[in-house]
Amino acid sequence: QVQLAESGGGLVQPGGSLRLSCKASGSIFSINTMGWYRQAPGKERELVALITGTYGTTYAESVKGRFTISRDVAEKLVYLQMDSLKPEDTAVYFCYSRNRGGTDYWGLGTQVTVSS
Repeated sequence: QVQLAESGGGLVQPGGSLRLSCKASGSIFSINTMGWYRQAPGKERELVALITGTYGTTYAESVKGRFTISRDVAEKLVYLQMDSLKPEDTAVYFCYSRNRGGTDYWGLGTQVTVSS
């Protein structure tokens, strides 16, 4: 089992920045890919960014050039630096991991609100 705990959400004005963090614990030796998804009210959960064990990255088109995902393997952390935030980025952001056996794990989520 893997447990994921997010932090760093909050309220920010349009054009501002936030940094989300996710700490993994439990059977962390089996973790391969980590990343972030988000879910806005009334919408389906969608991919934001992923980072593999070899540091390959994938981003949603809507966040390319504004968000940056990074990973500290030793500290079992994954980060999401969010710059130039827009109101449409408002959502609950979920940390995600997949282990080498293909099992997915999710954090409980952290709220990000972009509003003036």
